[in-house]
Amino acid sequence: MGKHILILGGGVIGLSTAFACAQRGHRVTVLEQGRCGGQASGAAAGMLAPFSENGEGPDDFFRLCLASLQLYPAWQQTVKEVSGRTFEYSHTGSLNVVYHESDRLALAGRAAWQERFGAQPQIVEGADLHRLEPALSPAVHAALYHPDESHIYAPDYVLALEEACRKSGVQIVDHLGSVRVIASPDHRACAVDKKGVTYEGDCLVVCNGAWAGELQEALGLQIPVYPIRGQICAYELPAPGSVRHMVFGSQGYVVPKANGTLVCGASEDVAGFDTAVTERGIQRLLNWNHRLYPFLEELEPYHRWAGLRPATQDGYPLLGRLSQQPAILMAAGHYRNGILLSPVTGQAVADLIDDRTPQVSLARFALERFTRQPVR
Repeated sequence: MGKHILILGGGVIGLSTAFACAQRGHRVTVLEQGRCGGQASGAAAGMLAPFSENGEGPDDFFRLCLASLQLYPAWQQTVKEVSGRTFEYSHTGSLNVVYHESDRLALAGRAAWQERFGAQPQIVEGADLHRLEPALSPAVHAALYHPDESHIYAPDYVLALEEACRKSGVQIVDHLGSVRVIASPDHRACAVDKKGVTYEGDCLVVCNGAWAGELQEALGLQIPVYPIRGQICAYELPAPGSVRHMVFGSQGYVVPKANGTLVCGASEDVAGFDTAVTERGIQRLLNWNHRLYPFLEELEPYHRWAGLRPATQDGYPLLGRLSQQPAILMAAGHYRNGILLSPVTGQAVADLIDDRTPQVSLARFALERFTRQPVR
């Protein structure tokens, strides 16, 4: 017989965890303070690019990201089948560009260690590079090409996840405002919304992203999760296929979507929980993207938006079970990798709830790693 699982937070991590638990036969209730996918999840560019975004070396976080990328083909197909909804899942590959000969050696170093993890990176330059990506600026000297990296259209993916949860029997209770977590002496999970309605379950999983830090006192745990505002813009491409790959540079990225648009991101700043789009933030994107694609200098973005990314103090997510309150687990602080990490996070939490060993080590992401003394 399955357990009753409470999920606090209806973003991509909360919905993925709810879906994974429901697929295992558990009864699941999602508690969301606003609307599902209303913050970082629906605002993301949807990149599935662990090799491009982890250039320094194969640490535990890279391994977590790679494991999630490998889960994606089957995961996204299951979400589509259960939800009855479709969303873009594109294998465009990626290019990591440099403008100077002196930076080519760094590309070679990245390629060397990434090959050990099943990647097939290639350094492309000159005529070969411009055959691969014709509209790229001639100022780009070389690029590291990863043919296996992908991206999805995040808003449609989150909608499909929500529908897959509902069709799997997950109860979603949204627009709750604030939700308090109550420590239970009988080792059960308990949460109370602002109207005083109490929700009880066998386990509670904290997946409320940038708001996880509000639970420090209730959990007796230091939770250094902070909202980072990410501002993004999108262009209507002048011709279909004029940008063929995800392209990463030192100042940001561009991602071509199947609907004929080009997403450009991301300008980041610390603004608390303010999701307003600022002229200064978008201008940071406009200042560099035409160096990548000269035609962008003649275009105006047709859409500008922002979302809050939950960043931890050390940049790694909080993922695991609370040792002092074993009925409470946490999956929060995924920063800019929530979309990529959604399958592996959902599966890992479901494994913990089922008393199984997750396929990847979670030791580096332990909840207590910031806690030196009890929080009062």
